[in-house]
Amino acid sequence: MAKIIRLHRQGGPEVLQFEDIDLPPPGPGEVHIQVQAIGLNRSEAMYRAGRYPVPTTLPCLMGYEASGIVLRLGDGVDEFAIGQRVSVVPKFQLGTYGVWGEEAIVPAHSLLPAPKGLTPAEAASVWMQYMTAFAIIEVADVGIGDAAIIRAASSSVGIAAIQLANWAGATSIACTRTSAKADALKQLGAAHVIATEEEDLVARVMEITGGNGARCAFDPVGGPYVNTLASALAERGILFI
Repeated sequence: MAKIIRLHRQGGPEVLQFEDIDLPPPGPGEVHIQVQAIGLNRSEAMYRAGRYPVPTTLPCLMGYEASGIVLRLGDGVDEFAIGQRVSVVPKFQLGTYGVWGEEAIVPAHSLLPAPKGLTPAEAASVWMQYMTAFAIIEVADVGIGDAAIIRAASSSVGIAAIQLANWAGATSIACTRTSAKADALKQLGAAHVIATEEEDLVARVMEITGGNGARCAFDPVGGPYVNTLASALAERGILFI
């Protein structure tokens, strides 16, 4: 028996319930793991509260980011071994599987070998933000000479976007509401920081880019401010929401 968190009704954190569950053997293409650490994401909180784009199906398991050790392998799984350290990455629909518990059964396609040198907590928590922010590389193809506007830059996904933009050789422009976090964002690698409640974002971006505008804007928040971000883009620029 393992303690597993299940969701029976929508609401705040208080609706999460620990249950003692005897997990069945993993099915074809599945892996049974001992969970060592989990990641927590906004999407899971939205799913729990019934505010996620995909309807919540009750009762259900919770969580899709974790690290652990392989206990059992389902039929057809030969790329992992019992006892191997693995990371669970978010490659399945919320509610269909879940990793919030002492043990979990997950699809093999959602597993990667845990990176060497990382603690269980680190191996569980580095995936979502970088997989999300990687769109600026995979889709916008930013590079040397490009500028990338990054809203909510002090969030985990914002920091990931700064690092990826810098890695690609682009100019990272971090956006934060006030200048209170400006120094911290510069220490994290942001080439420029714009305090959106204190400065004109479009004017500052045009100043930074010599009037060309940014190649892309990465906005994990959304809302009416997307119109301002769009105005700061170069011709054929890309806006991620």
